[in-house]
Amino acid sequence: MKAWTLNELPLSIDLETKKVLKALPAAHAALAELKGISSTIPNQNILINTLGLQEAKDSSAIENIITTHDDLFKSELNLDAFKSLQAKEVQNYISALKKGFELITKYELLTNKSIIKIQEVLEGNTAGFRKLPGTALKNVATGETIYTPPQDYEEIISLMSNLERYINDSDMQDCDPIIKMAIIHFQFESIHPFYDGNGRTGRIINILYLILENLQTLPILYLSNYIIKHKPEYYRYLQKVRDEDLWEDWVLFMIKGVEETARETIELIIKIKELMLDYKHRLRDNYKFYSQDLLNNLFTHPYTKIEFMVNDLGVSRLTAANYLNKLAQDKMLRKDKLGTGNYYINEELVNLLTKR
Repeated sequence: MKAWTLNELPLSIDLETKKVLKALPAAHAALAELKGISSTIPNQNILINTLGLQEAKDSSAIENIITTHDDLFKSELNLDAFKSLQAKEVQNYISALKKGFELITKYELLTNKSIIKIQEVLEGNTAGFRKLPGTALKNVATGETIYTPPQDYEEIISLMSNLERYINDSDMQDCDPIIKMAIIHFQFESIHPFYDGNGRTGRIINILYLILENLQTLPILYLSNYIIKHKPEYYRYLQKVRDEDLWEDWVLFMIKGVEETARETIELIIKIKELMLDYKHRLRDNYKFYSQDLLNNLFTHPYTKIEFMVNDLGVSRLTAANYLNKLAQDKMLRKDKLGTGNYYINEELVNLLTKR
């Protein structure tokens, strides 16, 4: 069998087959519903942070960077007494995701410069695109080489420049943006332009592209949980494109992932909204210090602390401590200690986020 060659985009085949066209309307309907319901949450950071934490955990788990929800939420607190390298890596993912969202919001483009910046925040280095040969994708269990991406630096640069044009120039290929997202994801993973962090960077690119295409407004549709649930199929369909040029199964897999993930995210947002409303009534009815900023704080940070409250509410440390301790005393929050610092857990929100 002759070696497969990664060509520049656009593809020369028509991917809008009958099966693909039949699958697209349900995915678009789910995306539209998610876009609408996400706009009803008054503070965008609540969804970006809470759902971003879950995505960071799932996307990192695909690369065997495993952390618990508890460690992840503790890591966000930046307490000196807590150190977890894996939780720190997951936190870097959240930072990279937010950086990517910031860049496409500012420039309304997804350039290679932005992609490099995303990977830089993710990995904590400035290595940029691969310059040295030797990268190969291997079967973790057997050590067998499954796929060898381009090795030459100039070829990587050329392919990534082509991909940059393809992402930002709608005239290069006239097809549905969900199909195009599937093509972009395949192309990026096949170029494998970085020494490390390609998978996680590629999954960030997915959501940023849907935002660029105005199918979403916030980075909250994350396919990592879907990929975890269907990991063998994900890698099999990617490889079937390389081995047999079978694009339809790959595109259908990604369309289904978009639809399923959007539906699951809608359900989760509805539950978060219901819980927020319940907290709002309890806080407003029982505490003179109730404010919308207080409520937002408790739902932006599943684990919060005095410093977060000081920054978000503009109150003194003593006042913030009094608020949190009163809420803990009344079982609205759970107070825990780590080293010399205290933190406060919104247990009902954490239960929602960890049930998936």
